[in-house]
Amino acid sequence: MLTRRRTFGLAGAAAAGALARPAIAQPRPLPDLPSTMVWSVYDVGSTGYVEASAIADAMGRAYGTRVRLQPSGTSIGRVLPLRQGRASHGWLANELFFAVEGLYEYAAPDWGPQEFRTLCGRVNGFSVVATRESGITRPEHLRGKRFAFVPANSSVNIKVEPVLAFAGLTWNDVQLVQFPSYVASLRALIEGRADAAGAAPATAVLRELEASPRGISWVELDPQNARGWQAAQRAVPFVEPFQETVGAGLSQQNPAWVMGYRYPMITVKTETREEEVYALMKAVHETFDLYKDVNPIMPRWEMRLAGTPPMDAAFHPGARRYLQDVGIWTPEHEQWQERTLRRHEAIKRAWEQFLPGARSLGQQEFEAAWAERRAAAIAALG
Repeated sequence: MLTRRRTFGLAGAAAAGALARPAIAQPRPLPDLPSTMVWSVYDVGSTGYVEASAIADAMGRAYGTRVRLQPSGTSIGRVLPLRQGRASHGWLANELFFAVEGLYEYAAPDWGPQEFRTLCGRVNGFSVVATRESGITRPEHLRGKRFAFVPANSSVNIKVEPVLAFAGLTWNDVQLVQFPSYVASLRALIEGRADAAGAAPATAVLRELEASPRGISWVELDPQNARGWQAAQRAVPFVEPFQETVGAGLSQQNPAWVMGYRYPMITVKTETREEEVYALMKAVHETFDLYKDVNPIMPRWEMRLAGTPPMDAAFHPGARRYLQDVGIWTPEHEQWQERTLRRHEAIKRAWEQFLPGARSLGQQEFEAAWAERRAAAIAALG
């Protein structure tokens, strides 16, 4: 149930904390930018909520635009308002990939592959974290190790798969130790009940591991290992090499090459007007100085970083046009866009062929049959 809402306008964004506020002129409307918007976002207290708050506040002060945030702690709770048109934009993480691909909760007759497109998104680091005493520093070291695993945490699990694939491994090559939650899986390393787990470096509990006698290390993914990255991107197409400097055990002086992914990604329905998307891209870009100092992560919203692939879905045409106009879009980006659009179309076509004869199947049979059909459609792309 989406019950908590916050509206941002000229009054500012209380949830974003003490913002650095450069002096600006009287708000001026931006052509084609809606005067009011509704953004479906992660729950109050999440980094995604704070980032959306800060950007909404900046746009309110610059253009007089009012933004209402609809927070939700669940994937469906963020995606459903976007699908139904009750939210104009979603600030999504990997649920965007699941939605456009028809995976997990979206592998159901009432869902299936969704027609969503991205505008831009902040890059994050992710990898496998390990105790220093385990000696794990590269993906091949994970073979046979105790891996903390949360069966219901599909967002983390799908990002572990490319780390394993980097070294030619699968889940069958590690000893899975199940835990009920993400935090519990990380505490297991501190308590000596597991050797490694998938994690985002900024997760607070990892500071405890860093300070513990067991110590902390990160599985590093060599950016020069082309074969490893090809295998990782075959497993999950939205990942890329990324040098992380923020998080437990990391700093500017002690960075680590890990896996980059995007969160949050500003997302719209494919049918959204191109002029409106172009205007929002311009607004996010031109208000950067108003929100970049809110917290240490906000500089990653600089458009030359946030407006480039890979993403969990293809870019909206309005976003692509804006990125072309400001000189960020490259021929390599266009190649990625074309590949991703072909993948979307192949999966959508496979679903349309699959669904009529599959509605009578039980849920487990349905999911298994769709997984096979989807995999065949992707394989046919080469």
